[in-house]
Amino acid sequence: MLKYKKDGVGMKFKNSRAGDIILNLIDVIHENRDFLSKIDGEIGDGDHGINMDKGFTLCGKKLKDKKYSMSGGFNILGKTLLEDIGGSMGPLYGIFFNELSAASEDVEDIDASDLECMFKLAIAGIQEIGEAKAGDKTLLDTLIPAVKAYSFAIDEDNSFDECLEVLKSAAREGWQSTRDMVAKIGRASRLGERSRGVLDPGATSCYLIINSIATSIQDLLK
Repeated sequence: MLKYKKDGVGMKFKNSRAGDIILNLIDVIHENRDFLSKIDGEIGDGDHGINMDKGFTLCGKKLKDKKYSMSGGFNILGKTLLEDIGGSMGPLYGIFFNELSAASEDVEDIDASDLECMFKLAIAGIQEIGEAKAGDKTLLDTLIPAVKAYSFAIDEDNSFDECLEVLKSAAREGWQSTRDMVAKIGRASRLGERSRGVLDPGATSCYLIINSIATSIQDLLK
């Protein structure tokens, strides 16, 4: 059941007709595989793009020739990442997409507030399984400020499309902010001050994911 839901109506899209959101995500991660691994190689193992692409591509194979909703696609993507990607990012993104799925599975017409709820529950899910918080140079430094800005835009009575533009802009700012941060969680934390000056790979993939989801929804709203 949705929590955090605010009153209000406006532009909506059909859950049952939004499966392309997942296909677009798969394409975005595949297109940025080398970019993600290059960034990861500066402070980590250099395999973030490879692992992400492996999981997303496998999800694409599972979805091939199937009919599915946005929620159903998120569910399959989340399970695939949990089961088939190693390291820390598999579980984190697995929980992220599972929460997006669970929060929306009973909602056919998705509006701006529904999406807000989905993202908030996804943040809660990630924080429940990990110790990271804003400022630790992780994907949360993209996700948390993006969702906060998006919520503020809703409170200011912006249209769904305008709120999505705010979401994308704030996600980008959050992602870029990790360049000046010192890593406090994960393998990169061992570098200390040497981790400053480099974008976080998880924050980078999170930006790509949020931007893709928002852009796909904007296309559905046209």
